[in-house]
Amino acid sequence: VLQNLSQTPVLRELLKEAKMPGTTVKIESPELSMEPQLIKLDQPGPLTLAMFQFLTEMQETKKGVVTPKELFAQVCKKAIRFKGYQQQDSHELLRYLLDGMRAEE
Repeated sequence: VLQNLSQTPVLRELLKEAKMPGTTVKIESPELSMEPQLIKLDQPGPLTLAMFQFLTEMQETKKGVVTPKELFAQVCKKAIRFKGYQQQDSHELLRYLLDGMRAEE
């Protein structure tokens, strides 16, 4: 899930812009024929910042092995079910991760 998210350019760009509080982001989707939306962003929360940091590290070619330690810690704070390293479905992680970031808006 995290490798797929790291290869999502729109998400990486939005997180880069979201890192700066007070930024207005224009979201366009030509594929969906939607009107462009302007969204003013507040200070990002800890989960959003951890996601930004992780995706940034994933894009650095010289980094080598990247572990999502801080991101995982932030996910566990939002969804206690992930503590204890029990096996979970990847779609559950994706849902809790994106819902948690959205809740920080």
